[in-house]
Amino acid sequence: MIPLRDDQPTFSTPFVNYFLIVLNVVVFLWELSVGHRALNSVMFEFGVVPHHTLAVLAGQSPDGLATAILPFLHASFLHVAGNMLFLWIFGDNIEDYLGHFMYLVFYLVSGLAAGATHILINQASRVPSIGASGAIAGVMGAYFILYPRARVLIWFPPIFFFHVPAWLMLGYWFVMNFLSGTATAIAETSQTSGGIAFWAHVGGFVAGVIMINLFGERPHRYRYGTW
Repeated sequence: MIPLRDDQPTFSTPFVNYFLIVLNVVVFLWELSVGHRALNSVMFEFGVVPHHTLAVLAGQSPDGLATAILPFLHASFLHVAGNMLFLWIFGDNIEDYLGHFMYLVFYLVSGLAAGATHILINQASRVPSIGASGAIAGVMGAYFILYPRARVLIWFPPIFFFHVPAWLMLGYWFVMNFLSGTATAIAETSQTSGGIAFWAHVGGFVAGVIMINLFGERPHRYRYGTW
């Protein structure tokens, strides 16, 4: 199930959303330019490693955490392409609602919440988690609250195209990630194996749902055309 576009109008240019998409793509192109061994080192240096993060917070490691909160690394072309597609579809509306600067704050805080959730659930994991999906999940959570009746064009490969309400598409996405995260947490290998950081998605989405009501709408915004 791949979203292609939504029908929710915007009334401002989403400069920050464009910037975030370009930045993620540029960082991924840089990843492609380094060797495999160097890239592995970068993943551990810049990714979120729960065991390491908790060790730093407990004063058991002299390393810092600043590099672990930048969700711009991706593991593959499909990883970055999928994330940027979701950000392109849903991010412009949230930036339009919040305003440019507050949208950037919202995005970054969603990423932090997603990382914190991942760390809390996978405390013993020594595997780095990378990607912008936690922050983007926060954007999706905000969209779920603000525009539940907006229609999203969905592609079911290979040939099926149809519209669904945003609440259904995003609600399905959230439930599937929650169930997958629960199954992963139950598995014996959940603390040491890699894979998709489902709980980061869940944490980011919930943070977006909560924060959009706290941030509020930017002043002087056109209200017609919203659902």
